[in-house]
Amino acid sequence: MSVKNKTIWYCSSCGNESPKWMGRCPACGEWNTMVEAPAQTGKASAGVASPLRNDRKPQQLKDIAFSDEERKSLGMAEVDRILGGGIVPGSLVLVAGEPGIGKSTLSLQIPLHCPDLKTLYVSGEESAKQVKMRARRLGGSPDNCLIYTETLIENIISEATAINPDLMIVDSVQTMYSESIESAPGSVSQIKEVASALLRFAKGSGVPVILIGHITKDGFIAGPKILEHIVDVVLQFEGENRGSYRILRSIKNRFGSTSELSVFEMTGSGLREVSNPSELLIPMHEQGLSGTAICAMLDGTRPFLFEVQSLVSSAVYGTAQRSATGFDVRRLNMLLAVLEKRAGFHLSAKDVFLNMAGGLKVNDPAADLAVIVAVLSSNFDFAIPADFCFAGEVGLSGEIRPVSQTDRRIIEAERLGFKKIFVSSFSDTQQKTKDIRVVKVADVPELVKALFR
Repeated sequence: MSVKNKTIWYCSSCGNESPKWMGRCPACGEWNTMVEAPAQTGKASAGVASPLRNDRKPQQLKDIAFSDEERKSLGMAEVDRILGGGIVPGSLVLVAGEPGIGKSTLSLQIPLHCPDLKTLYVSGEESAKQVKMRARRLGGSPDNCLIYTETLIENIISEATAINPDLMIVDSVQTMYSESIESAPGSVSQIKEVASALLRFAKGSGVPVILIGHITKDGFIAGPKILEHIVDVVLQFEGENRGSYRILRSIKNRFGSTSELSVFEMTGSGLREVSNPSELLIPMHEQGLSGTAICAMLDGTRPFLFEVQSLVSSAVYGTAQRSATGFDVRRLNMLLAVLEKRAGFHLSAKDVFLNMAGGLKVNDPAADLAVIVAVLSSNFDFAIPADFCFAGEVGLSGEIRPVSQTDRRIIEAERLGFKKIFVSSFSDTQQKTKDIRVVKVADVPELVKALFR
């Protein structure tokens, strides 16, 4: 059968197909995300051959052999932990993030830190000499790492089948293309075809594949939205390019928990694993400064403490400014309204600036209490003791609501040497503490009396 080409519209956000252009995608509801790309009907003669056998038969679930020891360590404890204890043979892992965030650095550090695995590193963005220059800067052992600069997916799979590596890394999916698709590399159809070919190779050969994918500022066509339904694991690499900290977050994991994250610090010699993020995010300045408060945050299942910074000053212009870095500015406005309505603090004529230390982006509602304390501390120019920390959600009526897994937050605060932690009076804490005092407060006025009286 001959190959027939026709035009199909794809949503660059979710990959939904449509025979015609639509302003709004009916699947994900995003506007102006439809892009045109050629689609194929029929059987392509130049397609990627699947290594899967055609003689497979259905098996009883009880008869399928399985071993817990099949996972392979990647030589980086934080990466192994977020994967669930190592990478599973035959799995397809997508590491996605904005350009320049450090995905290529992380992907090259893995084979350099794990010389026991024969790794095929496929680079479609850099030459072999450029990869060598970066490897010299990162250090490690390059003895068992093979570099292959190629962008045609048929050649890559053919070479990988002949080498039979223990691990294959492809950097990046946007540069790869297949001869069976006539569109340009990086298009929706090419990305889907390349990812599907790598998935067939991984499942058929048992070689785990790490796939690097870029996302744009708006999360459009280059991002993992199209790929997340194909791959087994999606790891999101986050952080500010100007900052030194990077967060690797598990978005999807068929072989482990999605409530995990790992913290790295970008240094001149590559990414350094931060096994205890709290020690880096707590105050790095002299005591006695106003406008700071420590929050006991929980991201997934990992608790860590960080500093909330605030600056309150008289508005120079007619309209007061509200600015937040790493925190939702709309939630900041809500907390300021609660302070004015429920606690009687008049902040409408003052500029309020908020910053989450370390370049973190905080979504945990437990940060509400620390935000309010930091704002009031700056407003009164009253320094909060450095050994106090806070964990609580603030409601619209001014009540302090309990947050999840309060005991884990208390344990982390006690381990780091804090003397007091303020939580909701409705929290059902079972943790017996020896070196830290748990102070329970019911609402914002009670919190103010406990701190500023």
